Amino acid sequence: MQPLQKLERWLLAYHATQSGRLYPAAAFRSLFPELSQGAYRALMHRAEKRGLLERVCQGVYQYAGAPDNSGLILFHAAALLRARHFNYISLETALSDAGLISQMPMAWITLISTGRSAEINCGRFGTIEFIHTERPMSRIMDDLAYDADRHLFRASPKLALADMHRFNRSTIDLIQEPEDGAV
Repeated sequence: MQPLQKLERWLLAYHATQSGRLYPAAAFRSLFPELSQGAYRALMHRAEKRGLLERVCQGVYQYAGAPDNSGLILFHAAALLRARHFNYISLETALSDAGLISQMPMAWITLISTGRSAEINCGRFGTIEFIHTERPMSRIMDDLAYDADRHLFRASPKLALADMHRFNRSTIDLIQEPEDGAV
């Protein structure tokens, strides 16, 4: 069986029970131990061209037969991209979700990360912005909660506001503090 057919059969069988799953580029490598690295990259490119896989961003794919329609694809991609670092949703994204910021760019999420700062272009899906921090996570754990839907930790509004000041964000003037002062 040709490698592309093998990949397609595996995806069809797997997605009979799952949907909307993202994969790192290396996820299928164990299916093809006989392929060189160059041949494996060519296989991924052919799978993308054929419409079997859709590239979300550098190194992250989704099965085109069961796309992620949840609206959470950027969060899931961020969790995959920086799986070896501690990341949490903060800044404009957390404040927008809490209703404390008046405007938020569409298809743009902001996360604090122990990894390096970067803006990751995810094409039609949007942009992921990682802001580097060296702050020990033990200092802020009380202000973080795990968001199972997004596969990431989320900052409390209090921490997100402190992060806005800490990282001197230009959007700080968009914050609408509640009249009761409960942040």
